[in-house]
Amino acid sequence: MHGWIIIDKPLGPGSTQIVSAVKRALRLGGYGKYKVGHGGTLDPLASGVLPVAVGEATKLSGRMLDADKAYDFTISFGIETDTLDAEGKAVATSDVRPTLSQIEAVLARFTGAIEQVPPAYSALKIDGERAYDRARAGETFEIKRRAVTVHRLVIQPPSSQRRLGSHAAGTDSESRNSTEIPAFAGMMTDGGGRLDRVTLSAAVSKGTYIRSLARDIAHALGTVGHVSMLRRTKAGPFTLGAAISLDNLEELAKARRLETALLPLTAGLDDIPALSVTPEQARALREGRRLIGIAAPTGLNLAIDGDMPVALVEVDGHQAWVVRGFNLMSKEDI
Repeated sequence: MHGWIIIDKPLGPGSTQIVSAVKRALRLGGYGKYKVGHGGTLDPLASGVLPVAVGEATKLSGRMLDADKAYDFTISFGIETDTLDAEGKAVATSDVRPTLSQIEAVLARFTGAIEQVPPAYSALKIDGERAYDRARAGETFEIKRRAVTVHRLVIQPPSSQRRLGSHAAGTDSESRNSTEIPAFAGMMTDGGGRLDRVTLSAAVSKGTYIRSLARDIAHALGTVGHVSMLRRTKAGPFTLGAAISLDNLEELAKARRLETALLPLTAGLDDIPALSVTPEQARALREGRRLIGIAAPTGLNLAIDGDMPVALVEVDGHQAWVVRGFNLMSKEDI
């Protein structure tokens, strides 16, 4: 059980709770103890792709945190909250509503290399403390702008927006209570062609805050807004097509069939060239020795002995050395 279980996270639980659910499933299925970690935080109010690393795959969680990601998200216009999502308190309001053509016109400003100010309610550390802890304590502080890249930013067609509405709060069994700001209900207009809300799709680099992106798009349109639906559709190489629900996770655990949902450790390394090594070379790498006379692309490579991942290695000047080793053995080595 060394690999990835991709969870379609529902609204409600945080990433840490999903990790706990996978640990419980491993125990329930009698698989024994394994390290488990997630490959990219998803807030309780977000749903979608959450890669969970099991066993030796946890050594790759850091790479997954740095991977590009894709999201569908809804901006509800007219209210900006302190958290920039539907969970927070209103801090600004506006009667201005944009048209579809106005939204289309500003999206180019937010595509490519941009700068943004992360939300005050974020996990960033400010002078050694989490920003959200300082924000909850009522402190005022400055967060520096940061450079990120938005690879793609488009408006979802109306038919897709209606379908995506099923993932918004208020329509899920783990939805928020009714005292909070109403969530996504489709592309809504005021009857004059002006939109109360709109759903966009974005592919972004690491460190991009969708809540900040939504805030800045609203400001560029001369109004305010907040994220009322956020669904991650891709994290690194993993998509919703490989994701299972928490209910399916439990069912597979009870049936002792969790391995059918386990993607191989190498599934998180599709962008890394493979370097075939001999058993003797594999042994040398496991012992921390360098390989000399290696013909492989300069940079990071995945050393493989047969079909067994041995290590991530750095190759330079026909030498290879271990960056991250995997404690895996073939049946012949046991």
